[in-house]
Amino acid sequence: MMWEDVFVDVGGVRLHCVVQGEGRLVILLHGFPEFWYCWRRQIPFLARHFKVVAPDMRGYNLSDKPSGVENYRINLLVEDIVGLIEGFGEERAFIVGHDWGGVVAWALAITRPEFLERLVVMSAPHPSVWQEKAKASVRQLQRSWYIFFFQLAEVPERFLSRNNYMFLKGTLRSTAANANAFSEEDLDEYVKAWSQPGAITAMINYYRANIKPEVFMEDVKLNLPKVKTPTLVMWGEEDFALTREVSEGTEEYVDAPYTIRYFPCGHWLQNEMPETVNKHLLEFLARS
Repeated sequence: MMWEDVFVDVGGVRLHCVVQGEGRLVILLHGFPEFWYCWRRQIPFLARHFKVVAPDMRGYNLSDKPSGVENYRINLLVEDIVGLIEGFGEERAFIVGHDWGGVVAWALAITRPEFLERLVVMSAPHPSVWQEKAKASVRQLQRSWYIFFFQLAEVPERFLSRNNYMFLKGTLRSTAANANAFSEEDLDEYVKAWSQPGAITAMINYYRANIKPEVFMEDVKLNLPKVKTPTLVMWGEEDFALTREVSEGTEEYVDAPYTIRYFPCGHWLQNEMPETVNKHLLEFLARS
């Protein structure tokens, strides 16, 4: 059975999802600037063992795009995933998140742990590690330039969309360690998603709503509950956006079985090393 398109109302916001398989629920959360399609090499593989749901996060592709920065705050993004779990008739799910999907996955594990079976985070630092280490690393500050840029009004939208989204396409292509990670056909699919009305602003609003530049100057220690869910972190050693430093020490914030694995690739792990990622995902998710 191939995957199917489903729309789920999660409480005022309708999310488009690609669904395949039967069994325990696995939810795959994409990041910026991707959409469900970034999991195209994982969905059929995991669907042999699980019911796999890959949503377009709110604001992306075919999902609803509420206007206003305040509608992209992390608590709302977390509740979207809770709504998905309940919408598919389940009480708990395996959560896999990459980039912003990983940020939401961390937040879900911290604030709504009762909804998680297991947690996989790819290319996304734990918020406490980020708060502590991002400002202490010159290398990380340099790599985080776009966070400051995205705080501007309207300018980032115009920049990213110019010349048929040339910059975004070039970023995906040039920052992948595997030259075959993104084909021309893949990039055409991305352009269709980015071209949806309101999508670019909604995507950038994740940064505007949740990351303030002051984080790089303030000396504030977050006091968050420890993650109680078995956790696997996957990290590309050649990540253009995140240094290895902001992955180290994460075990201090997880009071459960914890594993971190580093891979010889860039930021887009599931696109750059799909077979390896699939192997580790299945091995970890099938343990329980």
